[in-house]
Amino acid sequence: MFRSLHMKLTLIMLLLVTSLMTVAGVFLTTSVSSFYINAFYQRMDDVFGSGREDVLDSLRQAAGEAEGAQLMCEILDANAGFLGVDNSSRNYFLLDGETCAYLGGSAPGSELPPQQSANLLTARTAVAAGDETLVGDESSIADPYMDVAIPVMNGEHSYIVYLLDNKANVAELNQRLTELIVQALLIGLVISILLSFLLSKAMVGPIETLTSGAERVAAGDFGEDLPVQSADEIGVLTGTFNEMSQVLRSTIAAVENERDKLDTLFLHMTDGVIAFDRVGRILHSNPAAVRLLSRELGEDCFYDDLFGDLRPFREMAALERQERATASLDLSGRALELYFASFADRTRRSGGVLVVIHDVTEQHHIEEQRKEFVANVSHELRTPLTNVRSYAETLLDANGEIPTPTANSFLEIIIKETDRMTNIVQDLLTLSRLDSGVADLTLSRFPFDEAIDSVVQANRISAELRGLSIRAELPETMPLVEADRARIEQVMTNIVSNAIKYTPEGGHILVTAGTGETNVWMEVCDDGIGIPEADRERIFERFFRVDKARSRASGGTGLGLSIAREIVLRHHGMLALAPHEGPGTTIRLELPLSQENLHA
Repeated sequence: MFRSLHMKLTLIMLLLVTSLMTVAGVFLTTSVSSFYINAFYQRMDDVFGSGREDVLDSLRQAAGEAEGAQLMCEILDANAGFLGVDNSSRNYFLLDGETCAYLGGSAPGSELPPQQSANLLTARTAVAAGDETLVGDESSIADPYMDVAIPVMNGEHSYIVYLLDNKANVAELNQRLTELIVQALLIGLVISILLSFLLSKAMVGPIETLTSGAERVAAGDFGEDLPVQSADEIGVLTGTFNEMSQVLRSTIAAVENERDKLDTLFLHMTDGVIAFDRVGRILHSNPAAVRLLSRELGEDCFYDDLFGDLRPFREMAALERQERATASLDLSGRALELYFASFADRTRRSGGVLVVIHDVTEQHHIEEQRKEFVANVSHELRTPLTNVRSYAETLLDANGEIPTPTANSFLEIIIKETDRMTNIVQDLLTLSRLDSGVADLTLSRFPFDEAIDSVVQANRISAELRGLSIRAELPETMPLVEADRARIEQVMTNIVSNAIKYTPEGGHILVTAGTGETNVWMEVCDDGIGIPEADRERIFERFFRVDKARSRASGGTGLGLSIAREIVLRHHGMLALAPHEGPGTTIRLELPLSQENLHA
């Protein structure tokens, strides 16, 4: 019986109407009671509260008279309208403050208020304490009455004004509301029964049609669409059902589309991917795998032909889903990392091995550079340390027998080698600060041409001592540049001093400068020994020197240009070799006019 959709809809409608009317009835009756209670206490506060001191003053004044009870009753009768006293459900009582004896009230002959009232007892206690306070400002909906007591005292005379409401009005109103709600509930139930039958009929008919269509689809008949008879949810469901049959027909096309996406992904991946079936034959491979392995990967290619010497196929096929294996391979100058994993369906009746090939040549190159850097540092420090130790041991073993000029020359060599080690360590510390960002820049605006002229003048004597000609061709005016002047002059000095070191006697050094839209530039051109083409890309590497013997003879550490380039990069500038015709070298320095990015 209850499995019928008609009956289910009817029961749901009945329960819905009953629940709504019940909730509405409870809400209305509760709201009426709460409103009545709040209105009672609000009215008491309006009459006896801080806003109506005149009423209490009149009562206190009357309480001091010989006929105080009668006068107080007259005052309360005069304010009966404000108090809502109706002589039926709401009355006032004038009681003796000490004994609570009845002295008068709005309904003569009525019974005295119940002595067990907490508000009345509290008011009596307040009278005994000489306190005039409004007693009772709240009541529960479940309480059978509402009351409030006001102690009134004048000298030796004390009274209690006690107002009592038995909630007869609210009870009568709630009863009427309940009757109306029950009547509305009965009418609503009748209407809901009728509507539920109409609704169930409108819903069940299309559902039966859908059931018939589903049975045809289950039998493999996708040719006939069901008629859509409405635009509601049932109509949408019918249209969706028709679309479902079309989707089923296009499933194969969708699968092919997904395969095309995977093929595109494999095609453009930088890592190589090769999938092998359970017998080790290639299923799929992408162009990256062909490029990294430097060979064609056809269907006749097997796992053992490629990776059999690295990892046995049976072991790789037996890996669990969360497991993987790795191997390394050096091939055609590339360092390759291989990752092996198995794939299979839940029954493990089909699947194979997946190999991902990652090119780590660049990482290995970086590691080699790190090792070379450490070796260079060790070598650069070992050479002067060896010299220092040798000359110091010679002086120590001689026991003062070495002539003073010779000993002094030894000491000069020791000091020179110590200075060399100090320069190396200082350069390394500078590079470390620049790499870590600790070396803050002190920015200021200064004329770019003045900095160039200052560096050229500082190195002019050194150039002339080597028999070189050095000159600067600068524009008449150049804009101010925002940079760390000391650091930029350090870069300029390094470039100019390198030109002086590696230019033979009689050579020429030309310093030029200019201004762009957003930057300034300086070029140092010499006609010295130049830099071989094979070494041009490495001159900014740390400890790299084109002519190591000549560099050490001139006191170079191979760190100057590295430091210079780091400083320029911190200024968002550029330091590089510029095109140069004939023997010699040209180095170009570019700086932005403003360091807004640096401030950000």
